[in-house]
Formats: sequence, structure tokens, C-alpha cells
Amino acid sequence: MSISSQPTFQFPTAAIEVERAVAELRYGRPVLLAEGSRKLAVVALDCVAPSLYDQFAAVTEDRHSLLLTAPRAARLGIAADSDVITPLAGLAFDDASRLAYALGAEKPAIWKPADDLAVQSTELARLALLLPAMVLADVTEIADRFAGCCEIAASRLKGADVARQRFEKVVRTRVPLKDLGDADFVVFRGGLAQKDQVAIVVGKPDMSKTVPIRIHSSCITGDLCGSLKCDCGDQLRNGLALLKQAGGGVLLYLDQEGRGTGIGAKMRAYGYQHLGLDTIDADAELGLAEDHRRYEAAVAMLRQLEISKVAVYTNNPTKIAGLELGGIEVEARSPVTGRVTAENQNYLRTKTLRAGHMLDLETLVAAE
Repeated sequence: MSISSQPTFQFPTAAIEVERAVAELRYGRPVLLAEGSRKLAVVALDCVAPSLYDQFAAVTEDRHSLLLTAPRAARLGIAADSDVITPLAGLAFDDASRLAYALGAEKPAIWKPADDLAVQSTELARLALLLPAMVLADVTEIADRFAGCCEIAASRLKGADVARQRFEKVVRTRVPLKDLGDADFVVFRGGLAQKDQVAIVVGKPDMSKTVPIRIHSSCITGDLCGSLKCDCGDQLRNGLALLKQAGGGVLLYLDQEGRGTGIGAKMRAYGYQHLGLDTIDADAELGLAEDHRRYEAAVAMLRQLEISKVAVYTNNPTKIAGLELGGIEVEARSPVTGRVTAENQNYLRTKTLRAGHMLDLETLVAAE
């Protein structure tokens, strides 16, 4: 048999290229983002070393810029409807970092709207769970200076969306739970970066009928440590109890810490909240939107469990929209609440008034 006729491995290329680019960003190394003949070199300020930042500036002959997302630009007083870029020539690493996500930073004197390719660089940062503060430079004419760096076509970011929806069931095992009895933990693996996601099947729900469910995003501080800053731990346990009371159901536990921003960004935002900002404004200071969560994994898991109709325990309308977008029929919604405390009152109020969550906060506070 000739060498040319030998079988070769075939992989979904878009997902692989995205994951490699994400890994390079997390290591603090430059990535080339390409569109046609144009090439943009980018590094994530969140994790690049100061020495590599200086090297990047030297290689690009000080033609590098900082991308500020629309939320961050607004916090700096920039009147723009989209992301913007501002030149970094002469700015040291600490100065760039202050401009990117520090409180009280001065509005840059020079800025312009970011073009589409620059804007797409922030999607790589979000996939990498890094702040979307991207240092970038057009290196089309000097791409040879970045030989050996990971290169990815911008179109691959859209092609990777298919990978978000591809999950396989790994194992299903019985686990006895306090106050709930036996439950089945079903582990699914897939999506970008092949994350493990968990479905907790409480009782014996009839999958051919409308199944009670809850989608719960991971919260290390609330779920595991009993943080008083949020109601996540209460919602997790109360949600499981409600599924038991309903005769059985499924809780989808998704790896989406910090509303999809990661534990690092979440802790940075907590620091700003301690200084008086609400959760949405704290995220905006970091360049983040109010919610980065996605629900393709939830849809894929439900389909694997052969569930097509659900009754959802949630206060968040975007979860319902995510399910319906994926073709899951939502027949009913019921609230799930936690204990209101002095520490989480403002957080709950912000979710209700600014994020559109369906909470009757005044009734909850009056009940305390």
C-alpha cells in the first residue's frame, strides 16, 4: 500500500484551531488573527507578562493599541456604541493595565471605533476566560516577525459554534443525596475544550412527558462555601428540593462560573463590589457584559436524555430563551428563590431591576 493511500485522522479543524489559540492566549503568547490577507497580532493583557508586553511593543514598532469593549469604554466616559481602540505608544504595562480595567482611570485622549477583526479578538479572550482587554497590532506587512506564533482565521470562530453543541454521555451513576434520596449523576463531555458537564436526575421523571428542570451555573463561593454575597447555594439546594417535590426532574449543573466569565474575573468584580459598585457596573469596569453564559450544553444534554418538553425552575428569562432557541419546548416556569440577607439584598435588587430577573424582591425582603 502506498503512503498516499494510508488512512489519516480527521478532526473538526475549526474547534481545534480555536482551542489552540485559546491556550496560547492563556499562556500569555501572541496569536495571529487573520482575515483574508490581513493579519492582526493580539495578546491578552490579563495574562501577558510585562516583559512580553514590552517585546510586543518593540516588534510592532510602538504601533500597538488597546481594545476597550463598549462596556469599559462607557465607564471611561467614551461616547461610542461599540468597542474602541486607543494607541498604546509610550504606555508601560502598568499604564495599559490601568486603562484596561482599573477604577478611576482617565479617559484616553485618542480613540476610534474598533473594526470587525479587532472586535473578534475579544471572543478568543472570553473563550479563554480572560478579560477582553486585548493588545493588538496590524502586522500584515511584518507577519514574518511573528513566525511560530499560532495563527487562526477569524472565520474559524464562527465555525467553532458547531463544537459547542457536540456532547457525548460519559457515565451515569447513582449517588445518594441528603434529604433527597438516590439521584443519578449523568456526566457529559464535549463543547469547546471538552468540558465535563453534569445532569443530576432526581427521582424518576417520565422523559416522554414535560420534565421539571433547573439550569444552574456553577458558583464556587455560593454552592461550596456558603457565600452570603449571592443566593446561588440556596438556589441549588432549593432547586433540587423542588424537583423532588414535583415527583422528579433534572438539574443541569453547568461549568459557567461568574456568569460565564471565570473565577478570576469574578473575584476582580467582587473587589469592585466591595468598593460600592453593583455587579453589572463592576463587570463593566472589567470590559464585560452583564451575562456571558451560553446554553448550547444544556440543550445538548436534554436531547441526550431524550427530553424535549420542560417546565423550568428559574427567575432568568435568558435561560428560557436559550432553551427555546435550541428547540426545547418550555411549557411552564416557576420561581426558585434563596434566603435574602443583608449581604445579598443589593445583588438581588440589581438582578431584578437591571438584568430583568423575575424576582418579587420587596416581598422577599418583607418576609425576612
